[in-house]
Amino acid sequence: MVAQHLQQHQDDAFTRDRHARKSQNFELNRTLPYHQRHQQQHRLSEPFLYSNSLNNSSNAPAAGIPLGKSADAILQLYGPCLSAFEKQEIHHSCDDIYFVGPYATKIQGHPFHTGSNNHGYDDDRGDYLVVRQDHLGYRYEILEELGRGSFGQVVKCFDHKTNTSVAIKLIRNKRRFHEQALTEVKILKDLVNWDPEDQHHNVRMTDYFYFRNHLCIVCECLSINLYEFIKKYDYKGFAVSLIKRFALQLLHSLCLLYDHGVIHCDLKPENILLKHPAKSTIKVIDFGSSCFANERVYTYIQSRFYRAPEIILGASYGSAIDMWSFGCILAELYTGIPIFPGESEQEQLACIMEVLGVPNDDFIQRCSRRKLFFDSCNRPRQVTNSRGVQRIAGQKPLPTAIPCKDPLFIDFISSCLQWDPEDRLNPYDALQHEWFTSSSSKSATPAKPLALPSVD
Repeated sequence: MVAQHLQQHQDDAFTRDRHARKSQNFELNRTLPYHQRHQQQHRLSEPFLYSNSLNNSSNAPAAGIPLGKSADAILQLYGPCLSAFEKQEIHHSCDDIYFVGPYATKIQGHPFHTGSNNHGYDDDRGDYLVVRQDHLGYRYEILEELGRGSFGQVVKCFDHKTNTSVAIKLIRNKRRFHEQALTEVKILKDLVNWDPEDQHHNVRMTDYFYFRNHLCIVCECLSINLYEFIKKYDYKGFAVSLIKRFALQLLHSLCLLYDHGVIHCDLKPENILLKHPAKSTIKVIDFGSSCFANERVYTYIQSRFYRAPEIILGASYGSAIDMWSFGCILAELYTGIPIFPGESEQEQLACIMEVLGVPNDDFIQRCSRRKLFFDSCNRPRQVTNSRGVQRIAGQKPLPTAIPCKDPLFIDFISSCLQWDPEDRLNPYDALQHEWFTSSSSKSATPAKPLALPSVD
């Protein structure tokens, strides 16, 4: 019940934010300075690995520390720049020191006062108080905050050991977030082991560590997410050839997860990032809600627009929920807007029925939450949204919702958006669909990443 309440709260914020963006006539000014632009980002998009250029002088990293210096030497060299708390940290527990944040306006931690705010380093929510130009773990220099969510926040950093830019996910200093983050770390470690050549389009974790009671997950930096990409093109959607390129890569990711019994549980445009701003190579990010199919913990998951009907209705679920989200994403990439934009979970199901019709009685009877959505005769309960609209089941069939002249594309999406998860394509079956295998489809699918047109 608590998980459902939290999910509903996030859903309401998700819908409000998206509708607010639309009502502003898509006013995203790409010429805004980064520190202004990132404040406009989707509150729940969790832009885990968004990276901007290090050429911005305000984000330029400071000089690191030469290797081989002892703690005593560092304390002598940088003592005036360090807080009393940091001096204790260095003296008692730091072996490898690469950066100390000499120019940062530091928080003066309280060595002998733990309290509820973690020696003064946390806010009341348990989030780490991020200070630009300061360090994380005496190695990573904080350049800027990229985003925040229920889990904590994400910061862009410069790694003074490897001289590379990275994105670090700082988990809130609360037990329940820490426990879920440990599952995320396990899955990210497994992904590296399962895919040593990095061929399956999943984000790469490079390190993880604890710092001041926060679990920190270090990953590669990537470019913008597909929601931002759609937005930059004024929500007009993309050509089928580009969508097919994205689809193939997503299926490679999903095949790896399918092979090892991992369910992503939050696949959406915000969690798919371009690897480079001018190329079509993508990576799937944010495994913070993910689980192993045999270790499912939560019953109410996924972002609402991409939530599978078995989750909404309370039926058993598996990896097929990711294929549902995948189908929703492909439709959105073509039209530029979500195919099922429900304002609430009740309207979400109404949106689905408007396109797919009413599910059969056998499926409805397997759902524990069916009485919230159907009467005793399995007829849909009427829902009116904030605009006074009531959606009618079957009124907008898929070819109307996705006005594309490619029948194979429509059939492919239809095969992903089946009510019964047993009827949906799995990732391997999807790769064998005629949309990919027909001669005309093969000739339209590039072997190399497409160069993306400029959106400036």
